[in-house]
Amino acid sequence: MIDRRLPRAILVGLALCGCALPAFAHTGHAGHAGLIEGFLHPFTGLDHLLAMVAVGVWSAQLGRRALWALPVAFPLMMAAGGAAAIAGVPLGPAETLIGFSVLVLGMAIAFEVKARAWIAASLVGVFAIFHGHAHAVEMPPGAAAGAYAAGFLAATVLLHLAGIGLGTLPQRTRWMLRAAGAGVALAGAALLAA
Repeated sequence: MIDRRLPRAILVGLALCGCALPAFAHTGHAGHAGLIEGFLHPFTGLDHLLAMVAVGVWSAQLGRRALWALPVAFPLMMAAGGAAAIAGVPLGPAETLIGFSVLVLGMAIAFEVKARAWIAASLVGVFAIFHGHAHAVEMPPGAAAGAYAAGFLAATVLLHLAGIGLGTLPQRTRWMLRAAGAGVALAGAALLAA
């Protein structure tokens, strides 16, 4: 008989393994700088980190179709937002909307908001456009755009997987997820007030 916690442990383990970065002992690896900087970018901003994990948690709370729809919609739309930034298309108050995304996603977790998968995926997709735009705008000078984008997309997927792992914890820990969602919402409110 297989322990029911095994799939969750595997998801969390994979997410943590993906956080390891390659070590370059020799010079001449400049082409990887964009990839590494892109990968690290979501971990350097609390707003991005909270939103991306929250997408995974909410998708796990919603279950079924949302379990894959949200973690697929977010990176796809984030790539579109990044491409818009690289093309020079302004999106207005991206940082405000990123703070708003943290607030809304935290509230969705705290109140266990139920929504159809396509509605939830559309909502996180809109938020993702602004996250992707901000990532691209903050791309370091000289970084290869494709490598940088691949890095931040890979980190995003791993953060979603970590959120899914958290969201599939046993039912008796549901109150902890709701409390964490409230904390995320408060962080979003603080980001908006700043």
